[in-house]
Formats: sequence, structure tokens, C-alpha cells
Amino acid sequence: MSTRRQPKEGAGPERSALAAAFTSNTKGGAMIMKSVSIFLASGRRASAQSRDPAGSSNGTAAQPTGGSQQAKEHQGAAGTGRTTISRDNRRILARMDELNGKLNPKMLEMYKRRTHFSKVEVEALCKIYRKLVANASMNSKALAASNPGVIAKAGSSMDGIDRSVFRELLHSTFDIVTEETLMERIFCAWEKGYEGLPIRLEGWLMGLSTFLKGSQAEKTAFCFRVYDLNSDGFITKDEMFALLRNCLIKQPQDEDPDEGVKDLVEIALRKLDMDKDGKISFQDYQEAIAEEPLLLEAFGQCLPSDRATMSFLSTLQAQEDSN
Repeated sequence: MSTRRQPKEGAGPERSALAAAFTSNTKGGAMIMKSVSIFLASGRRASAQSRDPAGSSNGTAAQPTGGSQQAKEHQGAAGTGRTTISRDNRRILARMDELNGKLNPKMLEMYKRRTHFSKVEVEALCKIYRKLVANASMNSKALAASNPGVIAKAGSSMDGIDRSVFRELLHSTFDIVTEETLMERIFCAWEKGYEGLPIRLEGWLMGLSTFLKGSQAEKTAFCFRVYDLNSDGFITKDEMFALLRNCLIKQPQDEDPDEGVKDLVEIALRKLDMDKDGKISFQDYQEAIAEEPLLLEAFGQCLPSDRATMSFLSTLQAQEDSN
């Protein structure tokens, strides 16, 4: 029942999802892919420098070993200044850094432990996050400038990744083409505890960890959250009907296409309702997926295509190899 978009005719296997996004004719998509392209370009420059030891040594000035008295005094003053910052202010500054995608070594190590990414991959994803949030802020200000009746939200650059940026990201980078209801559910299910709010740095990293490198159990839990429309712990007949009806294409000659959707709901129940109580619990869903993994996206695509996953991960791997 799950559907995947077929690659366009003439597109070779070497054509990545990231590169294909440059053909997008929407302003939002162009801004997002500009962010990713900047990240890719920086990775290539770093890789080139690592292959050119002479250039690296010439381009980097040697640091003095002893240090001047002025430098020592400056360091001492900086240390004194840091001690005067209150604990509350430090927490606020740490929160601001997190929202802007900046990580101190302790946070970097924590996210490495909590995700399936290496430290270098976490840093690379933070850079992409910063660009996406900055572009969202620029789009908001541009919208306000062109539409006097629209007020740009103050501090929008601190809010995270919003729906419009997320939607373009799923379409152009992760090869997910689905209708609006399911797209909204993916956005809401991305970060636990923050349903419907802009995606913060922590949610961005944790969500991508499941999205790109998640175990079968992690992906099962994510897909269930997406399909459980009212978050009550069950996928009911009504929810199945809404999901399947939205993702199917109606044919003009169909007298009553809803009847076909109802038939699909009954088939899905036979496959997924393990305890036969007329609805699908998370335990039902887990057991069914364990027996037949192809049922994971039974009610619509909510995970990236294999090609898009490989393309994105190869980008992160190239960044890691260049360091």
C-alpha cells in the first residue's frame, strides 16, 4: 500500500536528491538548497586543503609558543569576566547557542551518544540547521517587506525549522512526495513533546538520527506516531480511512472511490490488528512489522527513499573524511 515516487526518466544513479533539488522553481526550495550547497562547497574546500599539505602549512600562521604579556592579560581578563556571569545567564547563553546550532564540546559529546551520528556528522548537521533557520528568518523578513500587512515575527531566527522549510526539505532532499495531511503529521511527530512547534536543534538531530540511521524499532515507533492522528495510542478505522483516502488517486470513472478505500482499511486491519479488537495498537503494529517489514509505511510514505538516504549520508561521510 505504500507508494514511492519513481525516478524521473533520464536521471542517472549518480544524480543525488540534493543535486536534483537545484531544479526546484520555488523560492523556499532554492533557499534551502542554497544552504546545503554552501555546506557541500565548504566540505570540498576542506577536503582539498587536507590533500594539499603545503597549501595548508602556508595558509596557517604558526601560533607563538610563549605568548605576549598582552595576550596573557587579555586571557586573564576574559577568565575574570566569565566568572562574573551568573548561572542563569549561562543557561540562557547555552540555550541561545543551541537554538542557533552551536555546540560546546560537552553538548557535542552528548548528541554523539544519543544519536547514530559521529561528532563530525553532528557538527555538519548543526551547520545545515543554522543555514536553514537563517534562511527561514530571511524569508520571513522578505515576506514582511513585500506585504506591509504581514508582520515578521521578532527573533524568528531563534525559533527553529518551521513547516514551510521542513516541507521543502522533505520534498527536495529526502524524496518524500505525499499529501498535506501526512506531511503535517511527519512534522508533528518529528520531535517528541513539541508537536506542531518549530523544530529545535535537539529535535533536528534526534529526528534525523531515526530518519536516516534508525533501527527497525525506532522507525516503527516514528511511523506509528505519524499515523496515530490524534495521538491516543491507536490507529483507528477512521484514521486509516483518512490516511488512505488522501494518498490514493481518484479515477474519474470510479462511481464511489470511498468504497475502495474502505476495502483497503479492512485489508489493513486483517494484516495489522493482531488482537482483533478493531483498531491497531502500538503492540499490534510492532508485531505486524516484525513479521512483515514491508508494512512499515502501509498508510503512506513517511521515511526517505533509499537513494535519498544514501545521498545525504554520503555527503556527511565526505565531510568526515575531509577532517
